[in-house]
Amino acid sequence: MPLVVCIGNELVADDAVGFEVHARLARVLPPEARLEYCGVGGIALLDLLDGTDEAMVVVDAMCLGAAIGTVHCMGLDDIPGSGSSAISAHGIGLRETMEIGMALYPERMPKQVTLVGIEGRCFDLPREYMSKEVAAALDGAMERVLSLLRLGNPMKPLAGLA
Repeated sequence: MPLVVCIGNELVADDAVGFEVHARLARVLPPEARLEYCGVGGIALLDLLDGTDEAMVVVDAMCLGAAIGTVHCMGLDDIPGSGSSAISAHGIGLRETMEIGMALYPERMPKQVTLVGIEGRCFDLPREYMSKEVAAALDGAMERVLSLLRLGNPMKPLAGLA
């Protein structure tokens, strides 16, 4: 069963990406997928893993320097690792979280991980200041998640961690 985890603070401008995509996916996600919302992300993500999910898609806001509203889709190996604060405003990035999970709970980890992220810029103002480009990209991010689930196995293996 695939797991979709949407990460983000529903109260903060562009960081509400995960919350918004979660709301959209809840209406259309196929029943064979499990959908979770994780408001704080980071290491809290490990609490959602129980060893039954073959693949995981994570949805979050990102800062990679691309145009605001760009929808990124990348396997775990393509996510910038340690030392990069550009990925997450949640204290620890997805790549580091998965590395910790593999060390502590290898039996609970999904075999494949994909990140679907929307490039944001406003992470220090209330929700009503979500960038218009980010808001316009929400449906595209949702469609990317649905496309990944339809394709069945497009994600990179977790075992590929360097």
